Amino acid sequence: MAVRVLRADERPAVPWKNGGGLTREIASAPSQAGVSDFVWRVSLADVAEPGPFSRFEGVDRVITLVDGPGMVLTVDGTSHTVAERYVPFPFSGEATTDCQLLGGPLVDFNVMVRRGRATAQVEIVRGTVAFSVPAGATLLAVVLDGSAVLEGYGLVLDRFDGALITDARDEALKVTGVAALVTLISTAENE
Repeated sequence: MAVRVLRADERPAVPWKNGGGLTREIASAPSQAGVSDFVWRVSLADVAEPGPFSRFEGVDRVITLVDGPGMVLTVDGTSHTVAERYVPFPFSGEATTDCQLLGGPLVDFNVMVRRGRATAQVEIVRGTVAFSVPAGATLLAVVLDGSAVLEGYGLVLDRFDGALITDARDEALKVTGVAALVTLISTAENE
């Protein structure tokens, strides 16, 4: 099994593309890619004030509320209430998106993929979850609440820690709390 541990305390906070908040990148491909040249990017964002989201042309996004009272996202004129924790909400990165907070700051989990170059599936898990990494895919496990153990490796992950797994068969993640499993697949035209 090929695993890279991604510790939460090793991530710097950087301003959003539009300067309206802070983000902490968990992982991206290619590694250390910027906001204009990633194939996929996964991060945690601190949202302290209402306002517009950054636009990402040609990018599909999935946002998941982790902490806080939630928000109303207006995506191309249609309002969506994102107030239940751990429920992924997909939307287009080039959509005009505005955020109104529902009572205070929040933290969200963001997955972004460059359309036509990668796909992502976000699964929220609790308890013990068996998994295998599909051929050619990357699996990113991120603890959103509590802790988790990657059993075959004996690896303990605390809150907001992650593990980037590129090769695993019949593995198990034992979650005490909540984790996100993100399956990322680069498409053939990107390889």
